[in-house]
Amino acid sequence: MLELIIDLWHFIRKRKKFWLLPIIVVLVLLGGLLVLSQGSVIAPFIYTIF
Repeated sequence: MLELIIDLWHFIRKRKKFWLLPIIVVLVLLGGLLVLSQGSVIAPFIYTIF
């Protein structure tokens, strides 16, 4: 996992694609939200958003 993050950072730095960082951060946060809320009481409310 750490190797993937390092490779991604090198790709972004070398190709000057810094606009990818906000997209990656939002995708990671949304994925984490879905995983953490899967077993909770608020899960039905989160799934209605998507």
